[in-house]
Amino acid sequence: MTDVTSSKSARRPHHWRRDLVELAALFTAVAVADAVANTVAHGPDGPFLLVASAVALIVTAGFHLWWARRHGHAALAEGPPVVPPPVEATPTGTIKDLGTDADGATALWRMRATVRDAPGSLAALCTVLARRRVDILTLQTHPLATGTVDEFLLRAPASLTARQLSREISLAGGGDIWIERADTHDLVDAPTRILGLATRTALDAAELPLALRQLLGRCTIHSLPAVSPTGSPTGESAPVEGILEGTTMRMRDPNGGVISVERHYLPFTPTEFARARALVELDARLGPRVPRSRDVLTLPEGKITVRRADQSDVDAASDMHERCSERTLGLRYHGPVGDADRYLDHLLSPRHGRTLKVQTASGRLVALGHLLWDGDETEVALIVEDAWQRRGIGTELLGRLVALAVEAGSASVYAVTQASNTGMVAAMRGLGLPLDYQIEGGTLVVTARLKATQQAPNVPPYGIQANALRDQAGR
Repeated sequence: MTDVTSSKSARRPHHWRRDLVELAALFTAVAVADAVANTVAHGPDGPFLLVASAVALIVTAGFHLWWARRHGHAALAEGPPVVPPPVEATPTGTIKDLGTDADGATALWRMRATVRDAPGSLAALCTVLARRRVDILTLQTHPLATGTVDEFLLRAPASLTARQLSREISLAGGGDIWIERADTHDLVDAPTRILGLATRTALDAAELPLALRQLLGRCTIHSLPAVSPTGSPTGESAPVEGILEGTTMRMRDPNGGVISVERHYLPFTPTEFARARALVELDARLGPRVPRSRDVLTLPEGKITVRRADQSDVDAASDMHERCSERTLGLRYHGPVGDADRYLDHLLSPRHGRTLKVQTASGRLVALGHLLWDGDETEVALIVEDAWQRRGIGTELLGRLVALAVEAGSASVYAVTQASNTGMVAAMRGLGLPLDYQIEGGTLVVTARLKATQQAPNVPPYGIQANALRDQAGR
């Protein structure tokens, strides 16, 4: 530091007039001091005046030191320095957070705020969070054209409300603030979470809508086909690079049509758009795929196999329709039974949900169970061939579909049927879940509310985690 200062001073221009004035002032001071010393030394009270002057200088210096110490501590007491929440080491070597309430309660929050793209903007937000004893667990930045969106995962005292936190961030210069409660699943860092979603998408084409929802938070995803179930064009299309418009993004579906993602409460950032496009491109490159796992169940009539279905099963499903009665088809499709085959390609597409099929030992398809993504809601639907009804197949399929819905994070599932369909109503009641009923005319909508950790009773998990064959007694 000294070398730098000296080198800078050496380059300053030399002002000779200022040096001349300083030299004249020095001579004047020496002359005055000499005159005063001669007067005091040769006077009658000279020694006394010198001693009194020394005492006065000592008293003045002591008073100044006392005053500086007293008022310096007072200033620190009035405005305590901003420090991060204190931590201490536990006996196991881990760090324990002390920035909590008196009872140690904390809460996790996800927060977003837009800040100016200028030095110190993020530091101002961090200072405010430290003052409120809030710990920043993770931080992501989303660059924008006119600023930056900072996304935080925070651990805060439980007594700190979202309104208080939002007000503090706003005073520190943050804008477009969005806050919601988080849970322990959000503690996974962003790269690890994105890699996990990519793995799920690679293993199962039906995972793409769910992966997008977990990647982007609470949003509504629609798969808009290019051709309707009746065969007429819908006019839905999107450029290869996709479209980003505020709270909506549209991307070309590899199967034709458009994947539309909407989030009304928070605009999408270019970073989120790029991540979503990468998942869609991964799905397009891998092509159609479903997990190959299956479960073998034993019934009095023989063994049946439950496995995932896709669009390659359209012909087998159409043959099953021909063996079903008009009443069975009417209860399932709620319309003209002649149009039932038109919906199979749509229903068996992994883009719209997951489908389970039941096959006999000879390979004949005798039942289908659909779990359909309907925006923010999830629908379940069943059809069992007449000759195989009342053997517990519908209950088995419904329980597995509910387990898939729980795995996908759905809050509820609903079934649309007719009031006279006592078999479907009995299967829904057999789930042992809270049910809501809505009846309009002859149409009945039964909604089952799911818990976050709910597992369908006696139903093994089915999906990419289930790899082994499983024998189970019939019901």
